[in-house]
Amino acid sequence: MTMHPPSKIAQNRLARGLYFSLGLLAAGLAVLGSFLPVLPTTPFLILATACFVRSSSRFHQLLLTNRIFGPYLVQWEHDHTVPREAKRKAYTLVVLSFGLSIYLVGAPWLRFTLAGIGVVLLVLLYRLPTTPSGEPVD
Repeated sequence: MTMHPPSKIAQNRLARGLYFSLGLLAAGLAVLGSFLPVLPTTPFLILATACFVRSSSRFHQLLLTNRIFGPYLVQWEHDHTVPREAKRKAYTLVVLSFGLSIYLVGAPWLRFTLAGIGVVLLVLLYRLPTTPSGEPVD
């Protein structure tokens, strides 16, 4: 896997601390999002990567070398695209998790709210640029 040199780390200690804190928060939300159907994982991982590139080379490299998410984050850093297969998996997960949630809740207003959030997530996923080759960068 090719590692790209990180952007310039913030020189201001306060800015570096804020970026690092936001990166930890985003990474934590990404972990929660991998278990909770309504909370997306990918945007929080991208945000965490962007924060760590400005605050901590060590944490940035930890994300890029993660065996599950690393190749996708490297791909995003390389050309801001998402592999086609990753998008297919995300579509499937959104439809299944929101479909099950809509089926299980009783209140009609909650069903419509979940359906609306699900549609917004599907549209956002669709709008993400797709990797031409469909494969992550090595």
